[in-house]
Amino acid sequence: MKKTIKLISALVIVLSVSAFTIASTNIDEGYKIGDVAEDFSLKNIDGKMVSLADYKDAKGFIVIFTCNTCPYAVMYEDRIIALNNKYASKGYPVIAIMPNNTVKKPGDNFDAMKQRAKEKGFTFPYLIDEAQSVYPKFGATKTPHVFILQKGDGLNIVEYIGAIDDNYKDASAVNTKYVEDAVDAMLNGEEVSPTETKAIGCSIKA
Repeated sequence: MKKTIKLISALVIVLSVSAFTIASTNIDEGYKIGDVAEDFSLKNIDGKMVSLADYKDAKGFIVIFTCNTCPYAVMYEDRIIALNNKYASKGYPVIAIMPNNTVKKPGDNFDAMKQRAKEKGFTFPYLIDEAQSVYPKFGATKTPHVFILQKGDGLNIVEYIGAIDDNYKDASAVNTKYVEDAVDAMLNGEEVSPTETKAIGCSIKA
């Protein structure tokens, strides 16, 4: 009996340490505030390759990892469209990226992306991270997960990471619009605050 208790205790300790290690590793992965985000080249729903460098006149970007199948992402679609409508003309276009493994999530495949974009009237690029090589660099873990970039001296600096706002369930009940506040601050030459919030959504399927 004592041996059994010791074994169970040891197992609990090992699992606890493993969980802590995994959590720590995840925290250390991906971009942090102030980091330079690498450019990428991903296929858009129109079949053309898109890079941040294509946007010569942009002041920055609202990069959003999202998808068709996550209920959280679906609830945010209209708000993502609104963000692009409000800020693209001010120099901060939305760049949407679908990061999921489409074998595991066939509802997120390229044809489904095209169909969803047509149904919703997306006015921004909806790119597929087919090789799943871009989202790990950013450190995206959820859909949706936002990274706001500021252009300066030819570099794209990470200024905000996290959620779109503080109420995924109801757009009319939002108290704090994190992305809008961040972009407005950047447009006014002010400090972004907060710079990080917790992204709420479905885990990205690798």
